[in-house]
Formats: sequence, C-alpha cells, structure tokens
Amino acid sequence: MNHDPGTPRDRTHGHPGGPSTPTTAGPRSVSWPLALALGTLALLRPLMNATGITDMIGAPWAQLGATLLITVVWILAVLVSRAPRPFLTLVCAGLTYGILAIVVSAALSPLLLGETQGPITDPLAMVAVLVTNALWGAVAGALALAVRRLTQDRGKAG
Repeated sequence: MNHDPGTPRDRTHGHPGGPSTPTTAGPRSVSWPLALALGTLALLRPLMNATGITDMIGAPWAQLGATLLITVVWILAVLVSRAPRPFLTLVCAGLTYGILAIVVSAALSPLLLGETQGPITDPLAMVAVLVTNALWGAVAGALALAVRRLTQDRGKAG
C-alpha cells in the first residue's frame, strides 16, 4: 500500500484527524497528584470509624454524610483545577482510596484487634473493595462531567 508521505494519514502515524488528535489516553492524561490527594482525603471515612465519630453521630448517617461530602469535594476539585480528564482522575481517586483502605486496614487491625482482619485476608474482598471504590469514582466523575458540560453550555449561551 503506497501512501504519499505528505498525507495527513502518514503524519499522524496512521491515525486520521491530524497530529494534535490524541489517539490513546496515556498516564499523563490523569491528574495523578490530584487523584492521589483525593483518594487520601477519603480516608476520612475509616478515620471516623476508628476514632468513634461514626458511633457518636450515628452509624449509617455519619458514613453517608462523609461519603456525600467527600464526593462533593472530589467533584469541585476536578472542576476548579480543570483536570484534563475528570472522569478518569476520579476513578483513579476511588482506586487510590481502595488501595489505601486495604493497606490501612491490614496495618491497623493487628494493633487494634490483635489479629489481621479486613479485605487483606480475602482476595475476593480486596477485588470488591477496589471495584466498589472505582465505581464511586466513576459516579463522581460522571457527575463532574455533567456539571462541566452544563457550565460550559451556559457560558456559550450567555
């Protein structure tokens, strides 16, 4: 197959759309410092359990309130920082939190409970923690994209 070396197809390494069109989402498209910071922020939830705050407020409401507050902070953070890939950044934030929660649980359970407990003792539980928190990030990311689109549409209309 002969191509003229000057055609757009050849300049983009076989991908139509010009040299500025990204062909794959590389690791640089995620705002890693932001994803790591937001995932770490979510450790507020297990910290509330460990310190007894959840029991003082009331078990389901404290965790739901903390989850809602963290989700709002995550969404605002990717919007205010203008993260290039808010959805992917928040999925990574959820995965970061899942990994940190597993590690913290494994480290603290022997100290607090006398033996290792938690998801680290069951590979399926670790997968469930990671999937659940990736889904949390995906929902937050989808909401962030929706808010971004709404605000961009209002900016164009006004």
